Amino acid sequence: MLNLNELITLRKALHQNPELSNQEQETAARILNVFQTFSADETYTDLGGTGLAFVFNGSESGPTTLIRSELDALPIEEINTFAYRSKVKGVSHKCGHDGHMSIVTSLGAELSKNRPQRGRVILCFQPAEETGLGAIQVVNDVRFASLNPDYAFALHNFPGLALGKVAVRAGTFNCASRGMIIHLKGKTSHAAHPENGVSPANAMCKIIQGLGELPSTIADQEIQGRNWLTVIHAKLGEIAFGTAPGEAVVMVTLRSETNEGMQTLIEQAETCSHLIANKENLSIAFEYADVFQASVNSQQGCDLVVNACQTTQTPFLLLEEPMRWSEDFGQFTATANEGAMFALGSGETSPQLHNPDYDFPDKLIPIGRDIFLNIIRQLNGIRDKS
Repeated sequence: MLNLNELITLRKALHQNPELSNQEQETAARILNVFQTFSADETYTDLGGTGLAFVFNGSESGPTTLIRSELDALPIEEINTFAYRSKVKGVSHKCGHDGHMSIVTSLGAELSKNRPQRGRVILCFQPAEETGLGAIQVVNDVRFASLNPDYAFALHNFPGLALGKVAVRAGTFNCASRGMIIHLKGKTSHAAHPENGVSPANAMCKIIQGLGELPSTIADQEIQGRNWLTVIHAKLGEIAFGTAPGEAVVMVTLRSETNEGMQTLIEQAETCSHLIANKENLSIAFEYADVFQASVNSQQGCDLVVNACQTTQTPFLLLEEPMRWSEDFGQFTATANEGAMFALGSGETSPQLHNPDYDFPDKLIPIGRDIFLNIIRQLNGIRDKS
């Protein structure tokens, strides 16, 4: 059994020793070491890379409930000056995953003392959430088939929302997003004779303009949900005043409230870019990065979170619209079919996620623990021995 001070000590140790996506070997080893005292019925290591899963069995048949946390940190230099600031240059826990790990670890401490009555509870620590790859890697691991959750739940701390307040909704909770990289190729020429080459300059400008108009065009097609397209980078040729450019790259972030909307956005963005490139006699190629599908909460999953908030007297609100930021947790709810992610307020004046001065509030640890424990109690029951 870990008390709050011990959980805070763990959180600060994790904060001091952050690791980037798919490099979380020491973080996973630290969590594994703590869980060795909890006597889980099954332990999975190297799941989807560096991931972990700890299974606690009930004595009766029942559902399998998975609670997920993340292991990875971000490539951000921390500017905080407190004693437990990151020891790793250019890497820090600026998304609060150190706090999420502490919350789910606290569940392990509770379940080691009071096992579920029925079914199984799986505490999962996944790698590489920040890149959108980790949940896919875990779900695609051949050993995940033996875990096969019926329900999946997760939380994410959320600056701007009152400290300790929960936000949840049924349906899309986090938007689908992906980075789209458009490569244009023509032919270089001497800058004194640009007519001898094929410059992508004009096409690049037209593509940027055309893509910017796509969300409003899609809205007119009555596609469900809202869509956004943000140009985040463009590069034309090289810095050489004697050479007219022959290549260009345009990078955009596609974002949609639904997976269906994302597919429409991709298809129409590619079609628009192809048409422009063909008119300019350019070859074109596409690649994608940071792919996140929409994270969709089931109605039952949302109801279980709301019931837990009511039972634990945690303030909550039902969101009218999805969060625009993305999360790869949707891979788990797509597999389980039932479940939910919810936001847990980090405070209205908290620095935003991914800001260099952000720090997870330790007061959220017992709040998150109690909500998850109540969800487990609703689904699996808990054999109280205390």
